[in-house]
Amino acid sequence: MRDTTSKTWLSARNRTMHQPLPMRAVFAATLILSATVLASCGARPDRSTTASIPDDYRTRHPIVLAESAQTMDIPIATGDRSLTMAMRDNIRGFAADHAAKSRSAVQIMLPRGSANAATANYLRKDIRTTLTGAGLKRDQLIETSYDASGYGANAPIRLAFFAITAQTGPCGQWPEDLVVNTMENKNYQNFGCASQANLAAQIANPMDLVQPRGMTPIDAEQRNVVIQDYREFGQPLL
Repeated sequence: MRDTTSKTWLSARNRTMHQPLPMRAVFAATLILSATVLASCGARPDRSTTASIPDDYRTRHPIVLAESAQTMDIPIATGDRSLTMAMRDNIRGFAADHAAKSRSAVQIMLPRGSANAATANYLRKDIRTTLTGAGLKRDQLIETSYDASGYGANAPIRLAFFAITAQTGPCGQWPEDLVVNTMENKNYQNFGCASQANLAAQIANPMDLVQPRGMTPIDAEQRNVVIQDYREFGQPLL
């Protein structure tokens, strides 16, 4: 009797173990497994996110408008008695640059204490005449001097004026170690500085960064030609 009861109980147990689990139990197990996976993912911070990092070289090296000195050095030899034709052309170009960029005074800085100081003082009149002949007024010219005792006989006459120009900060700054910064996938500090400086140097009118210029009148004659070509040929001729 006991053996029969034991066999019956074992047979029922085996049938129970081999029966498939209900769908509700399977769904509950799936939810628990998904929650475990999501919890493990949320516990680890995402260190590969770089889109939100402010790493624009235009922000690090912005182009700004600032006052800067525009200079030109005129080399003077001890025995010179007049300016050469090339020097006069350079001075006229400097005057044209001043007319386009500024209305400030032009400083004529003469060397003092150098071996060619007397020659520079003699040639200053020739320089003033060239500048006034290029369009500058006499009251715009200011003569000053600078200590040139350390130049020997090579001290130049310097022309200078101040103007508003587009510029960037100084390049060549390396405040961080590039090896340490590689894991963050960020640009180094000096990245983009040279290209921004070159772009600023190419801007002829710095005010274009502040306000667009007014539109010039249309060419009425050219407009009539284009309209006539369109009427005759269906499209403007190039």
